[in-house]
Amino acid sequence: MTTFSQISHLLEGQAIEVPSWAYGNSGTRFKVFGSPGTPRTVEEKIADAAAVNRFTGLAPLVSLHIPWDLVDDFAALRRYAEDLGVGLGTINSNTFQDDDYKLGALTHTDAKIRRKAIDHHFECLDVMDATGSRDLKIWLAEGTNYPGQGDMRGRQDRLAESLAAIYDRVGEDQRLVLEYKFFEPAFYHTDVPDWGTSYAQVAALGDRAFVCLDTGHHAPGTNIEFIVAQLLRLGKLGSFDFNSRFYADDDLIVGAADPFQLFRILVEVVRGGGYGPATPEGRSDVAFMLDQCHNIERKIPGQIRSVLNVQEMTARALLVDTDTLRAAQEDGDVLLANEIFMDAFYTDVRADLAQWREERGLPANPMRAYLESGYQERIEADRVGGTQAGWN
Repeated sequence: MTTFSQISHLLEGQAIEVPSWAYGNSGTRFKVFGSPGTPRTVEEKIADAAAVNRFTGLAPLVSLHIPWDLVDDFAALRRYAEDLGVGLGTINSNTFQDDDYKLGALTHTDAKIRRKAIDHHFECLDVMDATGSRDLKIWLAEGTNYPGQGDMRGRQDRLAESLAAIYDRVGEDQRLVLEYKFFEPAFYHTDVPDWGTSYAQVAALGDRAFVCLDTGHHAPGTNIEFIVAQLLRLGKLGSFDFNSRFYADDDLIVGAADPFQLFRILVEVVRGGGYGPATPEGRSDVAFMLDQCHNIERKIPGQIRSVLNVQEMTARALLVDTDTLRAAQEDGDVLLANEIFMDAFYTDVRADLAQWREERGLPANPMRAYLESGYQERIEADRVGGTQAGWN
């Protein structure tokens, strides 16, 4: 059986992007909840993200959301982040909070509105040029609520044209990643509802366009690890949005609902060549990113717990004895193959990871270290007045 000492070096350089919006206020469709210490500026969001990285060593990049994180000088913001020991990662566009986009943005029948949405993505690409970001991530809240409301094929055609216009502006060292979501806010049909639609659109664009897989964006019972395997096989898995779901797009701490599912996903990532040491810039070919909204728990501990969960399940996935498993699979030994797989999942690596962190100058228990650091109390005392950051 593979031991932790044999795979510990493979954990070096694991990079998990944390989203700026995870530190702001969020809630349900009925209410956005406030909490003490919530950032009021993008700089304060980055400071909180830097705290997650400081305690875990796992989160060297912060993803930004435009226009939520607009500033006058993104080059200065990049320097600010670097001074805190983190970089600026994926840039996320927003075409779902403007009245013009009520009936669509990149798919709208009105060419002027499509042009406005395309221009917004050009603005995001300008931000990427200033921040050094690699990925432009697009999620579209577009679709219809009623049969006959819109021409589904026409919307796909307009989407393809709009994405092609954006892709033409993507730099040689940049990527476009297209997220999918099977429903919400549209309920009859969604324009990018599944990995196949996202794949079809990005495959038509070129080799710098990829699929983003949000682990909470699937119907119940969906075999997400199969999708991971297929996209890696096709060379089109660009990034993950890690979260957890019980019913729909719950945006909960990753691994909260089904740790075994997270393990199975990461086994396929490792198996398919989607995991490896990051580059000096903190990037790997498949970007690991969180997409979570901490509504009732404190934001920073929620992000710490999440990146630790990803690291733990990555370690367990690396423990799979692939040679023995392959032999059992080829022999048709169903029970032995399953036993080998389950042995890795049931291996408790928490003590090994604590020692691994201490050997690298990190706290053995990052959650406890954060709670004992006084950082939460300081930001609650300092961040009084102003407008707390949130969805809007």
